[in-house]
Amino acid sequence: MFRLLRGLGFLAYGFVLVLTFGLAAYTSFSLFVRSGVTTVPRVEGLSRTEAANVLGDQGLQLRGVEGSGRYDEKVPAGHVARQSPDARTLVKRGSGVTVVLSLGPQRVEVPELAGKSLPAAQAALSGSGLGLGQILGVFGREDSTPGSVLEQDPDPQSAIAPSTPVNLFLVIAVPRVRFVMPDLVYRDYDLVRPWFERSGFRFGPVKYERYEGVAAGTILNQFPRPGHPLTKEDAISLVVATADVPLLREELLEGAPPAPAPSPPPAPPPAAGEPERGAGEGTL
Repeated sequence: MFRLLRGLGFLAYGFVLVLTFGLAAYTSFSLFVRSGVTTVPRVEGLSRTEAANVLGDQGLQLRGVEGSGRYDEKVPAGHVARQSPDARTLVKRGSGVTVVLSLGPQRVEVPELAGKSLPAAQAALSGSGLGLGQILGVFGREDSTPGSVLEQDPDPQSAIAPSTPVNLFLVIAVPRVRFVMPDLVYRDYDLVRPWFERSGFRFGPVKYERYEGVAAGTILNQFPRPGHPLTKEDAISLVVATADVPLLREELLEGAPPAPAPSPPPAPPPAAGEPERGAGEGTL
């Protein structure tokens, strides 16, 4: 029994010696191997000069700048955007670290879009790497082309981030003033026409026809019809009675509609005078 215990004691003693020797050897080897090794510090976000100083403190060198730089939304221009090797990497002292400098946030210039049609404005924005934002209609100047760009937001030559939407304000046509066409049948043409022309209206073809029992110069038919909308750009066409042999007298204006064929006029009103006024906005 005593011999067994003594043998176990020698065995345990030997194991402790071996373990101690192993730990000492590993520590010595590790110190020997790693005596010239250091950890790469983090230099991202620093200027080139600052990065070189921090690396020098660790026994490393700023090897150089890779490429011409890269755009970065967070790192200011001229500062380190990326490093190689990465931070906390073990390297030998005297090694070099390569960095990539930031060009700052990428920006594109907003093109001039005023006067362009919507398709042309879209093409210009797409070519600049920008997006199309809201499209709003606004009344423009008299010389503005409906459907063209009047204003834009952001303004031309502004420097903005790629894919930023640009809002457009397109010219919409100014609504023309509309009047209600009065009933001119059985009115005196020589009184009606000067009154309309003084008010800024224009006439198209005037057709003269003989009509039994109706005095010469009496209006027999009209276009537009009574109660229809009328603008100052529309042409008024009339059929007027004449006492002579049926005669066609054309007073043509470009784009004017032909005068309608006469129809039997209604019974004359009690009295004839100035053109009666219609109802509604801009009545005559």
